[in-house]
Amino acid sequence: MTVDDAVVRALDIGPESSADERTIDITTVGRRTGIPRRIEIWFHRVGGRWYLTGVPGPRGWYSNVLADPRLIVHLKYGVTADLPATAVPVDEPTRRRVITAVLDLQNRPEIAARVSERQQLDDWLAGSPLVEIVFDDEQLGAESPAQSTFRDHPEGKP
Repeated sequence: MTVDDAVVRALDIGPESSADERTIDITTVGRRTGIPRRIEIWFHRVGGRWYLTGVPGPRGWYSNVLADPRLIVHLKYGVTADLPATAVPVDEPTRRRVITAVLDLQNRPEIAARVSERQQLDDWLAGSPLVEIVFDDEQLGAESPAQSTFRDHPEGKP
């Protein structure tokens, strides 16, 4: 397996993926300080695209990408890689679809055990940060045999 194959495999997460497989770090630029800020966060793959979200409420990482959408995605499960990317706002239908998929994870026993309180869809839709991750490396977004196996968009579109 080449590093490229390992990166593709690390990005091929889905509902069956473990918490470790979903865990990445991101580095954003502080909106007030201009200093790089690195945090650990889960990422999600819905419809063949990657997203960052979180529980409702203000989040520093979200404020940072609103001010400067450039970020680095640091893969750390199965492969170590630093992937330059851009955080892109999503439209309301995408927001509903992605947040619904993220909340559906709470029904999985391995995730439910880590969630102290069930989150409500309306709360998440109203107050959760959500951006799409668009990687600079166009090959990461291109359809490849490895990626097409894991596509989960109902219309089969990226």
